[in-house]
Amino acid sequence: MTLLVFRGGDVADADGTVAADVAVDTAGGEITAVGDVSEAVADAAEVTEVDVEGQYVSPGLIDAHVHVQMDGRADTESATTEPLESFAFTTAANLRAAVKAGVTTVRDLGSAEGLAIHARDAVADGRIVGPRVLACGEAVVMTGGHGHWFGREADGRDGVRTAVREQLKAGADVVKCMATGGVLTAGAQTGSIELTAEELEEIVDTAAAKNVPTAAHAHGRQGIVNAAEAGITSVEHGTYMDREAASIMADNDTYWVPTASALRGIVDNADAGIPDQAVAKAEDAAEAFASSFEHAAAEGVPIAMGTDAGTPFNYIEESPHELRYMLEYGMEPEAVLEAATVNAADLCGLDDVGLVEAGYAADLVVLDENPRDDPTTYEDPQVVVADGERVA
Repeated sequence: MTLLVFRGGDVADADGTVAADVAVDTAGGEITAVGDVSEAVADAAEVTEVDVEGQYVSPGLIDAHVHVQMDGRADTESATTEPLESFAFTTAANLRAAVKAGVTTVRDLGSAEGLAIHARDAVADGRIVGPRVLACGEAVVMTGGHGHWFGREADGRDGVRTAVREQLKAGADVVKCMATGGVLTAGAQTGSIELTAEELEEIVDTAAAKNVPTAAHAHGRQGIVNAAEAGITSVEHGTYMDREAASIMADNDTYWVPTASALRGIVDNADAGIPDQAVAKAEDAAEAFASSFEHAAAEGVPIAMGTDAGTPFNYIEESPHELRYMLEYGMEPEAVLEAATVNAADLCGLDDVGLVEAGYAADLVVLDENPRDDPTTYEDPQVVVADGERVA
C-alpha cells in the first residue's frame, strides 16, 4: 500500500474541527486513518508526507448541478449547431478544470446524447482526469420546451415514461426534467408550467423502478409545488419560491439546489453579448431570488450546493464561488459548508463522500483557513486529492 499522509494540520468538515493527521491510500482511493496514522504508516510499502501545519484538511466540494458540455459562452443556444465531438472536447477540459479547483464530485443535469454518462465512465476508468461524475443522460422536456435542443422531448404520461426508461437503460444516475420554462431558451417563459403535475408523477414513479432519484428544473412557484408534491428529489433553481412552496418542499423532504451562480453570471454580464431576452428574464428572476433563501431557511428546506456551471459566464472552475453567494444571501458559514459537502453527498446518494473520516473516499483539499468559519477559502485550495490521487 502506498500512502499519502498529511501531517500537523487540522481536519475541518461538517462534523467539526480537530487536530489530526490524515492517511490516504493512493491506489485504493480511500482515507485509511484520521488522527493516529502510525499503524497505517507502518503497514505501508511507500509513504509520501505533506506538511500542513497551520492549514486545514477538508472534503472536496460537490457541485450538484453542472452541464459538463457547456462552456460559459454568452449565447448558450449558439452551440446548437455544433457537433457532439466538439462538446466532448469541452467536457474533458471542464472536468479537468473542475477537479483542479477542488470540486471532486459533480452531478451533470443534462448533456446531449448521454455525453456525461460516457464522461462518467471515462473518469472512472482513468481515460480522462476529472471529478467523480453522476449523470442524468438527457433531461426530459416537453416538446419545444426549455432546453429542448439537448433534451429528450416527451409529452403525456406514456411519453415521459418512455423517455425516463431510455435514460435508465443508458445508465443514468439521476433523472432530470424541466418542470417550468427557463431563462436561456428563447420563447420559454421562466415560471410557466411545462411538464404537468401528472407527467412529473410519472417521471418519479418510473425512476423508482430502479431506485433512481429525480431532479426538476423549476423556477415558478406552481412548478416548485408540483415537483415537491410529485416526490421529485430536488428542485433546481427554485427562483420564485414563496413560504407555502418552501413548506411543501420541507414536508416532502425535497432538496433545494439554488444555483445562484447562474443568475449572477447573467445579471453581472448583461452587456457582454447575452441575448436580450435572457437578460430581461434573469433580471426579473434575480429580484425574487433573495426571498427564496428567506423562505427556505424559515421552513427548514434542505439545501445542496450547485452552480448550473456552463451557463453564461458561469465557468465550472469557478464553482467554489457559489459558496460566497450563499453567504451573501444570508446562509451561515457552517450551513454553507454542509450544503457543499454532506448535504450534496446525501442528495447524490453517496454515503462515503463529504467528510474526512477513515473509510471515506479520499476526496480532499488543503485550505489556508477553516471553511467552517469562512467557506470562501475553497476558492484557493493549496492541495487537491481526488480518489486518492493528488491532482493539484
